Amino acid sequence: MLKIYNTLSKHKEAFQPIDPNKVGMYVCGMTVYDYCHMGHARVLVMFDVITRHLRRHFPKVEYVRNITDIDDKIIKRAVENKEDIYSLTNRFIDAMHEDEQALGVLPPDVEPRATDAIDQMFYMIETLIEKGIAYQGSNGDVYYSVRDFEGYGKLSGKNLDELEAGARVDVETDKRDPLDFVLWKMAKPSEPSWSSPWGDGRPGWHIECSAMSCHHLGNHFDIHGGGMDLTFPHHENEIAQSEGANGTTFVNTWMHVGFVNINDEKMSKSLGNFFTIRGVLESYDGETLRYFIMSSHYRSPLNFSDDNLNLAKTSLTRLYTAIRGLSTSDAAMDEVSQRFDFESRFNASLDDDFNTPIALSILFELAKAINSQREKDIDQANALAQLLKKLGSYIGILQTDADSFLKQGVDLADEDIDAKIKQRDEAKANKDFALSDQIRDELTELGIILEDSANGTSWRRG
Repeated sequence: MLKIYNTLSKHKEAFQPIDPNKVGMYVCGMTVYDYCHMGHARVLVMFDVITRHLRRHFPKVEYVRNITDIDDKIIKRAVENKEDIYSLTNRFIDAMHEDEQALGVLPPDVEPRATDAIDQMFYMIETLIEKGIAYQGSNGDVYYSVRDFEGYGKLSGKNLDELEAGARVDVETDKRDPLDFVLWKMAKPSEPSWSSPWGDGRPGWHIECSAMSCHHLGNHFDIHGGGMDLTFPHHENEIAQSEGANGTTFVNTWMHVGFVNINDEKMSKSLGNFFTIRGVLESYDGETLRYFIMSSHYRSPLNFSDDNLNLAKTSLTRLYTAIRGLSTSDAAMDEVSQRFDFESRFNASLDDDFNTPIALSILFELAKAINSQREKDIDQANALAQLLKKLGSYIGILQTDADSFLKQGVDLADEDIDAKIKQRDEAKANKDFALSDQIRDELTELGIILEDSANGTSWRRG
C-alpha cells in the first residue's frame, strides 16, 4: 500500500485518492524571471519520480504544475533589462523546459500560466468579498481577512497571536490587520495591469495558485506539492483562500520537498552559494544530477557539493558498467523477477513515501548479482540486466545506451581510442608490456578507463 507523509497531519498516511481511478496533483512551479536553480531541480525531479510511481498505481494521474509569469520580481527584472515581461518570461520558460529535458523530467499534463487565469482569480476574489472574508482598502488593494478564516495556521502550525506579535508593521497600509495579505494590487504607473471590478491592477501571488489549481482539478483534490519554503505563507494562504471561497476541504495530502544545502549551508544568493541547473550541467550530465537528487529522501536536506556529485557519477557508472555488453530477454527477466525479490522490494521502497535512497540501494544489489552471474550464466546475467533497466525506468535512469553513457565526455574520437586499444593489443601480443602499459597510462591521463576481459578490451570515461 502506498503511504505518503502528509505535512497537514505530520505523519505518513495510506494514500487513497478521492476517485479510485484518478489522482489529481498540483505542484507550485517556477516564477520565471531567471534561470532555474538547484532547489527547482529538486522539485522538478522528485515530483517527476512521484508522478511516475503514482501512474503505476492508478489508471489516471492529472499532474498540474503552474508557471508564475506575473509578480513583483518579474516586473523588477523586466525593468532592469529594459524588456517587456512577456519577452522575459517566455525566454525563461523556454530555458526551464530545456533544463527539465536535460534532467529527464517528463512534462506535466497541464502547465497553466497565471496570466491566462485572471478570470478565475476574479471569480474567487469576488466570492471571498461576498462572504465577508476579503475587503477592499481605501488604496484600492483587495485583502484577505486572515482572522475571518477559522482554520488559518493548520498546515504550518503557526499561531495567529504569535504571528501578529512578530509581524512587520507597515507605516502606510490599508490593512485592517497586519496579518492580512493582498489578493489584488492596484497597478502602479508603467506596470502591466488588467481591468477588474476593483480597478486596474494585477493579482497577488497567493491567489494565482488557488485559482489555477481549483480550475483544473476542482475545489477538492488529492495532492498539492512544492518546496518546503512554500509551506508558510504561500500554501497556508492557498488553503485560506480556497476553503474560504469554496466551503470545502481544499487538498487531502500536502507534500513538501526539503531544502538544498551547499556544502552544508543553505543555498542563498546573498551567501554567494547559488547554483543554476544549467551552470551545474556544464560540469555534470543531467542523469548524474538526477541520480544525485534521488540519493537523498525528498523530505531530507540535500547537501550539494562536488564530492557528492562525483560520488553520484561514480555510482551511476557502476550501474551502467554492470549492464554493459549484455543483451536482454524479457521471458528470462520474468523468471528471474519471480525467483528473486528485487522488484518487490524496489516497489515497496517507493510505496514507503517514495524512498529513493532505498530504491537505489536495491539497484546496486541487482548490479552485484549481474556481475556475479556474468561469467557463470550469461542468460541469467542478461535477464538481470533487463530487470535493472526496467526498475531504472521507473525512476527515470539507466535508459541511455551503456556504451554511450560510459564514453561521454571523452575528448578523443571513438576511432582514435579504438586505434590506441588495437595498438596496445598488438604490443601485448608481441610481449612489449612497457608499450602496453604506456598506452594504458596515456589513456588514463585523458580520463579513459580500460577494462580487459575474456571478450577483449572495452573502455569508459573515468
